[in-house]
Amino acid sequence: MMIRGSGALVTGGSEGLGAALAKELAKRGARVVVVARGEAKLHEVVRAIRRDGGDAHAVVGDVGDKLATHAIAGAAAALIGSVDLLIHNASTLGPVPLPLLLDTRCEALQQVLEVNVVGPFRLSKVIVGGMVLRDRGLVVHVSSDAAVEAYPGWGAYGASKAAHDHLVRVWAAELSATKVRFLSVDPGEMDTRMHKDAMPDADTSQLARPVDVARRLVDLIARSDAMPSGSRSSLSVEVAP
Repeated sequence: MMIRGSGALVTGGSEGLGAALAKELAKRGARVVVVARGEAKLHEVVRAIRRDGGDAHAVVGDVGDKLATHAIAGAAAALIGSVDLLIHNASTLGPVPLPLLLDTRCEALQQVLEVNVVGPFRLSKVIVGGMVLRDRGLVVHVSSDAAVEAYPGWGAYGASKAAHDHLVRVWAAELSATKVRFLSVDPGEMDTRMHKDAMPDADTSQLARPVDVARRLVDLIARSDAMPSGSRSSLSVEVAP
């Protein structure tokens, strides 16, 4: 995919991997819309990108809110024109400390699925239609190893990411006759607030930096035309001792 000149929408972009992805994409010449709930941090990210000469815009919104879907897509179209790259990065762990499934409230599971699965599905429905009409576009779902491994306490999050991955495969199968493509990417363990919330005692020196993961993920996006649509990739960033 040609990144320079493309329009990119990154959800969950106020911190962590989302913020790093927005900065890396803008650095490589993309027009970027960054979406998140946290207004102050979101605008900090956009200001940082603009200081470095990048083209970025903030849209405050909650992907888990059904009423926000069209507002987010409409704002992105008004700010950067067509969205050529959609990155579903926003997600929630649910309650922390992470409970066992027997202790997980049904409402908590529902909220995790709403943010991590239903929200991205709604946003894809709105944006992918335009991609189909233009016969180009790439949708990237940020996944997790919890989608394929069963970790105690990660039931709600893992189930949501497994569903996330399968949505990618179904979208790819149904739109195989078009040039709209779908990928799922497991970024690996990173030193982020979400990781701290889930595993507060983890040794952060053994975790990858979001900026390094973002660089590798954007490299993958740049060569994504050679990858099968619907495929799942894992990123591995070597942590210096």
